[in-house]
Amino acid sequence: MNIVVCVKYVPDATADRQFESDNTVDRVGVDGLLSELDEYAVEQALQLKEKAGDDTEVTALCVGPEKAVDAVRKALQMGADKGVLVSDEAVAGSDAVATSLVLAKAVEKLGSEKQVDLVVCGMASTDGSMSVVPAMLAERLDLPQVTFASVIETQGDQVRVKRDGDTATEVIGGTMPLVLSVTDQSGEARYPSFKGIMAAKKKPLDTWALSDLGVDAGEVGLDAAWSEVLETAARPPRTAGEIVKDEDGSGATALAEFLASKKFI
Repeated sequence: MNIVVCVKYVPDATADRQFESDNTVDRVGVDGLLSELDEYAVEQALQLKEKAGDDTEVTALCVGPEKAVDAVRKALQMGADKGVLVSDEAVAGSDAVATSLVLAKAVEKLGSEKQVDLVVCGMASTDGSMSVVPAMLAERLDLPQVTFASVIETQGDQVRVKRDGDTATEVIGGTMPLVLSVTDQSGEARYPSFKGIMAAKKKPLDTWALSDLGVDAGEVGLDAAWSEVLETAARPPRTAGEIVKDEDGSGATALAEFLASKKFI
């Protein structure tokens, strides 16, 4: 089985995140890491490999700046067999549409050597939180998609997942090759062991440019984006909270009025 896991390098949520003058996220001047939600995708890919046997190969695929290689290395340390980083200055500012294009071309290039049976993604990225790339990727690859899986079972080329919705739980099946996205309910991701960290240093890690994929620079980047960030603002400083004492029974009313004023209700 040949599995490709799409991972993303995102700004550390605990760091002081900044924006560029064009309202794009500063991905160079801030600490970054492998998106936590993509760690679940790596974990599920590794579990599928452990079930299928040693002839299964897991490739971690990332699109991002040069520093995004750290996200790929983390996936290798967790147990992925090889990594690919697509890094090109023209990619900066790309939206989900362009990102799915680059990922699809990279998956096709990987599949030219050995058919890709499964493309695994996280449910969303922790910075954009759009949850649309897996569907776009499936459309570009002309593959079926099984998304938001909390439980994954495989038998041969059959995949069956459980999807938990707001009102019901669904069981969905599909036949490989397909695109699969997993949620943060699919199981805790493993921590890289010392052995895994050392082994990752010897694993193949390739860097590709857009020219390696046959993607024109005009199809990606900020100018080609279908969405636009009009304005950004710094996070306001924390203020002291307001304590409402319910001495005369008006506490519930005061709470409701506060929530309404903030448009929470």
